[in-house]
Amino acid sequence: MSAAATPQKLPTYVWEPTTDFLAARYGLPRESIVRFDVNTSPLAPDLGDALSRPFDPPLCEYPPSDYAALVAAAAASYGVTPDELLPTAGADEALDLTARAYLREGSVAVVAAPTYAMYRIVSEQRGARVIAVPRLGPESAFGLDIGAIAEAARGAQLVWLCEPNNPTGAFEPPERIGELLAALESQALRDGRVAPVVAVDEAYAEFVGRSVLPLRAGYPRLVVIRTLSKAHALAGIRVGFAVAWPETLAPIVSYRAPASVGTVSAALATASLTRPELAAANVARIAAQRGRLAGELAAIGWRPYPSQANFILVRFKSPSSAAAAGDALLRKGLVPRTFGLDHPLADCLRLTVRSAEENGRLIDAARGISA
Repeated sequence: MSAAATPQKLPTYVWEPTTDFLAARYGLPRESIVRFDVNTSPLAPDLGDALSRPFDPPLCEYPPSDYAALVAAAAASYGVTPDELLPTAGADEALDLTARAYLREGSVAVVAAPTYAMYRIVSEQRGARVIAVPRLGPESAFGLDIGAIAEAARGAQLVWLCEPNNPTGAFEPPERIGELLAALESQALRDGRVAPVVAVDEAYAEFVGRSVLPLRAGYPRLVVIRTLSKAHALAGIRVGFAVAWPETLAPIVSYRAPASVGTVSAALATASLTRPELAAANVARIAAQRGRLAGELAAIGWRPYPSQANFILVRFKSPSSAAAAGDALLRKGLVPRTFGLDHPLADCLRLTVRSAEENGRLIDAARGISA
């Protein structure tokens, strides 16, 4: 095959190794493995009643194309109108559809790094060039460099933001995002260009109780992405949403696959959204354990950063120290999120906040590991 005919290798997301794989590799019982690496909740909500009723339509039929019950529940929860909502198979499908709608070969996308890897991946899969703007340092709580992002976005088609940010746990108040949007709008007017679409991934928004959704009133090219994977503790059902003005949402809708959210997932998601007390209780439990975990780790000499999400970022003396700590935890069946040597957080571990008992195991293990 000639070089010209060689298929292009597209960037792909590298999934975490499975629990079965880790158990076999480290010679541990499967039930002893605790996932501190995937930012999921330790306890699923009790939604058995949603599964005990007959499904409408039945499982032998496709889901309704409008997902009316799900959309109505989400619209009420997020304070938007139904025509501003697109249900998706998790937030990741919303990211992919947004990239498909607004990026082409030769487009430019901007990310504030370090952040969630999928923004770069879905952008590069569309043939876009990605400009990574470094976040401010830890002394500034990994905040956004508003001026640098605005300058990098001059002529860009899409800006990706994650608030609170994964993997740092930092939160940029909506007012600061508003400053960025105003800067982008003013810059586009001066340059005679269309302002870029700004996609804000709010996967962890419930943990701070604030959202950028009201900002779409002044910046119509804002897309907000939500999920039921985190606060709602429903990562396994894969339900998310893209939220935007109808005219901004329309190009995203045009790329949707039919019935990408299954009937069972839609039923569970609807039940959870109509029972907000379940997610609120989950957020409260995790917030309490987050404070405990950060405090205990700090007391033994580890260096956790403040977090507004359901995980904690911990810095070590060096990348080798972080790698050694990660390996020591793995050998005890505790799986941290590690970063490659070329990553700006190579000297860090990210730790999901889990149950009191599971966090206790991590704290006990950390006492014997140098930071």
